[in-house]
Amino acid sequence: MKAILVNDDRSLRWDDVPNPIVGKEDVLVKIEAAALNRADLMQREGDYPPPAGCPEWMGLEVAGEIVEMGDVAKEKSNFKVGDKVCSLLGGGGYAQYVNVKYDMIMPVPKNCSMVEAAAIPEAFATAYLNLFIEGKIKEGDTLLMNAGASGLASVIIPMAKAFGIRVITTVLSDEIAASIKHLNADLVVNTSKENIAEVLKKELEEGRGVDVAIDCLGGEIMGKCIHYLNHGARWIMIAALAGVKTEIDLKNIYVRNVRIIGSTLRSRTPKVKAEILKALVDNVWPKVETGEVKPTIYKVLPIQKAEEAHDILYRGENVGKVVLTVE
Repeated sequence: MKAILVNDDRSLRWDDVPNPIVGKEDVLVKIEAAALNRADLMQREGDYPPPAGCPEWMGLEVAGEIVEMGDVAKEKSNFKVGDKVCSLLGGGGYAQYVNVKYDMIMPVPKNCSMVEAAAIPEAFATAYLNLFIEGKIKEGDTLLMNAGASGLASVIIPMAKAFGIRVITTVLSDEIAASIKHLNADLVVNTSKENIAEVLKKELEEGRGVDVAIDCLGGEIMGKCIHYLNHGARWIMIAALAGVKTEIDLKNIYVRNVRIIGSTLRSRTPKVKAEILKALVDNVWPKVETGEVKPTIYKVLPIQKAEEAHDILYRGENVGKVVLTVE
């Protein structure tokens, strides 16, 4: 089979690799679409190696068709050869085929295309993990989701809204604000015109303080914003694209009982990931199938153009997910 490999100069190539060997607990999926994540860029640059036992090539979420199943997978799952599925991977999605443990696949939701289904597993699992498991968010709470034009925000914002949560998000321009209008955030802050810390201070003073923040930016502004949260709020760090250092008033943290939580999906055990996927199917799939929650697709390219697809993420131009199709 073929997969996308990284050359010594960090460029990409579509080349031959060994076919997967299907184990007893494995499901072999013929990949039809694979979605991009920023973790793919980090892996390409050598900063985010795949977990032990995973293929060396990138790709954390795919959709495709089951073509083979191991004996234990047949016995312990309700899936069968020919089923259309989507899957969360430790790696290996930029390819024609991938081996997946039976409890890491999900049915493609009704009314979803295969491109949309490929854009679901990693982003939706990350969203669910940080909203409901780490954030313990509930109906009526207020969420701050930074970087409203990111692929993850395009999932987190509508998912939060579908569960009755008020959402504040940030963008860099009025044009970007217009491009995410369909996500229906309650308050969109253009940080080129407004100071987000001052906005959060005003929200807190007027009784609309933030209960949960999901932050992929970090940097100096994180330390300024964290002073203006509700008592008992949770600030969840999932990346630090704007800088790894900040200055925090520690007294504010303990007086307000604020929790700072570091969170990545990739570091979770396979058992925990399987539990998250089951919760997604049980709790979120009904909202996907009614159209309340859907991934936003920015661009679709053939997998042979993976380098062009990566450039879109490097430039930060995408609003929503970039997806590769596999023939």
